Amino acid sequence: MPKVRVAGFSVSLDGFGAGIEQSLSDPLGKRGTEIFQWFFRTKTFRAMHGQEGGAVDTDDQFARRAMENFGAFILGRNMFGPVRGPWLDRSWKGWWGDNPPYHTPTFVLTHYEREPLVMEGGTTFYFTTGGIEEALRLAKQAAGEKDVKIGGGVSTVRQYLRAGLIDSLQFAFSPVVLGQGEALFADLDLPALGFSVTEHSPTEYATHIVLEKV
Repeated sequence: MPKVRVAGFSVSLDGFGAGIEQSLSDPLGKRGTEIFQWFFRTKTFRAMHGQEGGAVDTDDQFARRAMENFGAFILGRNMFGPVRGPWLDRSWKGWWGDNPPYHTPTFVLTHYEREPLVMEGGTTFYFTTGGIEEALRLAKQAAGEKDVKIGGGVSTVRQYLRAGLIDSLQFAFSPVVLGQGEALFADLDLPALGFSVTEHSPTEYATHIVLEKV
């Protein structure tokens, strides 16, 4: 049965999934890239960006799993870009250039309507104003027999967790302390939401933890 998953989501040791003050120069917030070093070094990441090489190891296995068997993605407005408020024009097309790494229908949560944005490589961004459950309904419809990935950012993952709509969580805890940022777990009781740890694997660059609803 298809699942709703969070996968390959990087978190600092003090529980932050992004740094503060997102901007054009800091898409992941200040120091946010530090929690993704495990991912940037992998063959999977380099292949996503048309590059050769990269590590083929446990980190790469989890990176590959984080991109497998997805038929649709859901992103928060902030993950799509730094633009706030109404869409003044169609010039902003995401952080990723003409060929984003999703290659599937990708639903962006927003309060402001915008026409779908067709990109290279099979990605079409749909701007969804009906809330998280409406976005999930559309994503499941688009995904068919494949899974839906809640891609982030932190606020979006928290909303879906609070609503009880996520089946599986795959986190990469990086050996980094940010001190401040977007707190992922604040006021969330994962056991009460039905999750328990089913897998854990430490590497030099991250500790990979999988939690499933049981």
